[in-house]
Amino acid sequence: MSRAIALIGMPGGGKSTVGRQLARRLGWAFVDSDALIEQRIGGSIRSFFDREGEERFRDIEQATIDELTREPEPRVIATGGGVCLREANRQALNSRCTVVYLRSTPDELHRRLRHDTQRPLLQVADPLTKLRELFAKRDPLYRACSHFVIETGRPSVPTLVNMILMQLELAGIVAPHLAESPVDPRPKR
Repeated sequence: MSRAIALIGMPGGGKSTVGRQLARRLGWAFVDSDALIEQRIGGSIRSFFDREGEERFRDIEQATIDELTREPEPRVIATGGGVCLREANRQALNSRCTVVYLRSTPDELHRRLRHDTQRPLLQVADPLTKLRELFAKRDPLYRACSHFVIETGRPSVPTLVNMILMQLELAGIVAPHLAESPVDPRPKR
């Protein structure tokens, strides 16, 4: 069984929300890399971006991903949307974790994020155009890094968790009893 499952994808794709529930179902720890970075820098990523710039943030992110992917305890890691931009992050994630790409279209993301003021790269006049640009650049990188791609569409969070668990069970990464639905009335095997 894999030591870690890493969720990657665009900003607003559900990595943290799905990751928390996935970790709960597996009985594993959950770590949100952006939240951990915010603890370490003592403030929001947005204000850090404004003060120090994206490149400095990416340096801290790379060090954090390297550390998180080396931890021996089983965990679910929700990554930041730009984690795939650096080759070192893609390699660390792909070689040390089972990587699940939560794939959302720019239009779906825009619906979810249209009132969000905390994502630095989306604080522009036309966020939908920005999301389309980010998606065009990042989608191939996410795909290259991931072991599984889950189309998020409009399913509920529990449905997405079940979809991930089914893929992981079919691949032999998690035990079958972990992939069973908690609301399924059938008796456990």
